[in-house]
Order: sequence, then structure tokens, then C-alpha cells
Amino acid sequence: MKTFLAKKETVQPKWHIVDAEGQVLGRLAVKIANVLRGRHKTIYTPHVDTGDYVIVINAEKVVVTGKKEEQKKYMFFSGYVGGESYRSITEQRTRNPQFIIEHAVKGMLPKNRLARQMLKKLRVFAGPEHTHTAQTPTELPL
Repeated sequence: MKTFLAKKETVQPKWHIVDAEGQVLGRLAVKIANVLRGRHKTIYTPHVDTGDYVIVINAEKVVVTGKKEEQKKYMFFSGYVGGESYRSITEQRTRNPQFIIEHAVKGMLPKNRLARQMLKKLRVFAGPEHTHTAQTPTELPL
């Protein structure tokens, strides 16, 4: 039996929607990363982008376990000497709640050009409204 390898021309991406309200951040990010990579499909091929689009709503209501709410820090660098700044997850949640999920999912994708292409298929929204109703996304079972 020959091994099946998907081609980018034959892949038909679908749209999925995920409600992040009450979901644990890490466990949610793993499932989103697997859908972006296409690991949930039988035609999964590591060197081809076989993944689907994922819309995440209610990003501001994602849950973290343990003491991460107070202790976890995100580091930002301005490019200048001494230009490091740190933000806790509670401060980041008020400023830019989409960044929390995008950062977690990006860390679970491989570090290459293909992963940067996959990350463009992730759409994160802070509240319950999203702008992709025309794509008729299906609910992603978690």
C-alpha cells in the first residue's frame, strides 16, 4: 500500500468556532493548535498545511490554573537598552485579551515558515461577537 501525501491544492479548509469561556488556557491552546495543523484529519501531512480556520470568542474569559493569574509574566522588549517591560496575565487581560490565546497557541506550533502560515488562520475575539458569520463556522467539539 502506498503512503498518501496531501497536496496544498487538494486541501479544503473548513471554519470552526470555539467558545473560550471557562476553558483552561493550555488545554484549549493544544486543541486549537492541532486543528490549525490539521492533526484531526486523516489526510494530515507534516510538511503541508492541511489545517482549518479557527475562530475563538470570549478570549477575555479564559481560565488559568494555580497561581498563574498573579505570577505569570509576559515580557516585551522595545529594542532599546533597558527597554524590557513585563505584564502580568491580569494586566494583559485588560489591555489585549486576544494576545493571551495567540501567544499560547503560537508556542504549541512548530517553529518554521509553515507554522507562521498556520497562525494566520487563527482569529481571536475578546467578546462573544465575531466578524466571520459569512463563513458559517461549525462548533468545534472540545
